[in-house]
Amino acid sequence: MTSTTDRAPSGRSGPLADIRVIEFAGIGPGPHAAMLLADLGADVIRVQRPGDLPDPNRNADALLRGRRVVEANLKNPSDRETILNLVAKADVILEGFRPGVMERLGFGPDDLAQVNEGLVYGRMTGWGQEGPRANLAGHDMNYISLTGMLHAIGRTDEKPTPPLNLVGDFGGGSMFLVMGVLAALVERSVSGKGDVIDAAMVDGASVLGQMMWAFRGTGLWQDRRGVNLLDTGAPYYEVYETSDGKWMSVGAIEPQFYAELIEGLGVDPESLPHQNDFSKWPELKQIFIDTFKTKTRDEWAAIFDGTNACTSPILDFTEAPDDPHLAARGTLVDIDGVKQAQVAPRFSRSATETPAGPARTATDPATVWQD
Repeated sequence: MTSTTDRAPSGRSGPLADIRVIEFAGIGPGPHAAMLLADLGADVIRVQRPGDLPDPNRNADALLRGRRVVEANLKNPSDRETILNLVAKADVILEGFRPGVMERLGFGPDDLAQVNEGLVYGRMTGWGQEGPRANLAGHDMNYISLTGMLHAIGRTDEKPTPPLNLVGDFGGGSMFLVMGVLAALVERSVSGKGDVIDAAMVDGASVLGQMMWAFRGTGLWQDRRGVNLLDTGAPYYEVYETSDGKWMSVGAIEPQFYAELIEGLGVDPESLPHQNDFSKWPELKQIFIDTFKTKTRDEWAAIFDGTNACTSPILDFTEAPDDPHLAARGTLVDIDGVKQAQVAPRFSRSATETPAGPARTATDPATVWQD
């Protein structure tokens, strides 16, 4: 292993500019984690089968931005040797296969530790590396089903609502994988040794739900959808339709913010039930429903603009880039003709750059990490 202090400057920017990552191609949270590391400056090499480069006549998958691609068949002895040579120079490995797949290919953690003892080996799965379901197939919805999270999301007397694939794949998956990688890199700076990270979506999604577990433990959460503070049970934490069929979001929890909501709605506060009279929540919610339907979304947005009522217009993906706040911060950018999120978070000193789009040609592995 070549230590980062022995390397020539990478020429990259960002806090991870001297970190080298090998991503074994997969789908979903694995590529998302690799993207996040690349966004922060890491030099990520995506190893994928020959012939899987994007169609030049179509937009490429923006999850694959910011890194080079090396084509290899891991069952081919020559290609295996090529990739092992890269492993010897890498800091991090990312893989998202079922348990045992990488071991059968000879690229498991024990195999690669013989090549590079300082390697941080990140493993991304839904069920984890062990347990009764470890070798079963699954997707985001399946993983969050068993954690209680999916059951909690939805409205009273309605079926659970899948939150896209944000809670399992990305919130409970790639984000925890990246956190594990960064923690292991910090520990390696002390011990000089690598580590293996078992990032399971069932584990990460459960940690994401820690506030709900805390509420439940103190008697503030019911196992019924749509009756709790943050699940649309509270009238002041809800979405409301406007006269033009669009929507406003309301999150006026604190009394002072709630007072500004009532003022903006133009409702006499003396005519309303108390904010936290749970028995009157249905009555209060109906008043809000009727009031919001008297104006368009943009009329309400103008009324609440600049206030602390915690009340905002709900924008779609077409509208979001034009929001004045997002536009001022450059939160959404255009890369290769595809609108997408800018790098986050932001750093005062080790600043990141807008990443390049997905690679459309393979890189010769002989040119990678030559120092």
